[in-house]
Amino acid sequence: MSQPPVVLSIAGYDPISGAGITADIKTAAAQNCYAVTCITALTVQSTQGVFGVQPVNPELVARTLATLAGDLEIAAVRVGMLGSGDVAAAVADFLEARRLPNIVLDPVIQSSSGAILLDERGQEVLVKRLLPLADVITPNVDEAAALAGVEPVATDAPWEEVLPRLRAMAGKLRELGSRAVVITGGHLPEANDYLLYGSAGSAREEVFPGVHLESRSTHGTGCAFATALACQLAHGTSLPGAVRAAKEYVRKAIAAAYPLGKGSGPINHGV
Repeated sequence: MSQPPVVLSIAGYDPISGAGITADIKTAAAQNCYAVTCITALTVQSTQGVFGVQPVNPELVARTLATLAGDLEIAAVRVGMLGSGDVAAAVADFLEARRLPNIVLDPVIQSSSGAILLDERGQEVLVKRLLPLADVITPNVDEAAALAGVEPVATDAPWEEVLPRLRAMAGKLRELGSRAVVITGGHLPEANDYLLYGSAGSAREEVFPGVHLESRSTHGTGCAFATALACQLAHGTSLPGAVRAAKEYVRKAIAAAYPLGKGSGPINHGV
């Protein structure tokens, strides 16, 4: 058996294991990768929401990252929840120094239940330092609007109206330094994802059609998509192919989920 690629997950800890570090480990295993991890924040949460956040000491984060990178050949990175500006800065320092391949930035700012997961300084570091370091960023429609500084997209609008908005938001994010942008549309009626990539003079776009699944087992879909994307890139898959594979993985994981908890349950990462 060949050795699986090593994927580094830099993210928060979710006790329900639907999102964050422990979900990333399951996703990486399903993608035939080996996950190593650095916890950025502890959370108090369940399927019913996030009830508390405690960022990890940024010095500990920096030491953990340096120790892992000094020991292992890392093939891809998934950056998720950062928790604080100090932690975000420590992660940016590390990525600037190491220049690791296949960095996927999942800009986690707020939970679906409304809890703030990154302070204002952290959001500034995210935009000014981490966006330009990432090979691809994976915001959902609301996160893309927030990062681009524009009004949110109406989730009930027809696709003919949504697509130009996604194109404009992705273009704005490229102006801020993003090399490639995937805006995930799982909350849209069509569940289409939008990709903008390529050099400034020859940018290309692609729409990945989807089917909206009626399910309450959708907790952590953004984490699963970003980690699956990082894993596919680690395997050498092209960016469009990696987006397609990650989208299909999340679709299958939602379809195969079983009900857990009283709220929004986790997907089935083992598909």
